[in-house]
Amino acid sequence: MGNPYSIGRDCQVVLLWNGVRIDMRDVVGFQAEQQVKQQRSDPLNSVPVEFNTPAGWRGQFQLDRGSAALDNLVAAIEAAFWNAGVIGSGTIYQYIAEADGSVSTYEFIGVALTLTNSGRYKAENIVTQTVSFFASQRNRI
Repeated sequence: MGNPYSIGRDCQVVLLWNGVRIDMRDVVGFQAEQQVKQQRSDPLNSVPVEFNTPAGWRGQFQLDRGSAALDNLVAAIEAAFWNAGVIGSGTIYQYIAEADGSVSTYEFIGVALTLTNSGRYKAENIVTQTVSFFASQRNRI
């Protein structure tokens, strides 16, 4: 019997920035969490009512640096802003191989990136970089 649970190796992450695929060869970690805005009403004549409205997604991923692709992307984002006042956006695709053999695909759209850790360079150690992101929405496709 196969593994009935998702494990980390079941996930693949792809980043597109302004329609161009960024080669992130070795993504070693990915997490995302839904953001919500709590709505609440406290009527004088009834019990309180509370519900949540969607407010995007926040997350981060780590990759072992195998090329300058991510550093070059961040440099290009900064240059576009400082040279022309342009702020691009991206899309993240998350592919999950399910235990039943199917593949679930999630699309994070309207992505803004922050290179929160460009890596620690130390002899005989792999340089791991961390990117934080905000996405306006996540869709199942």
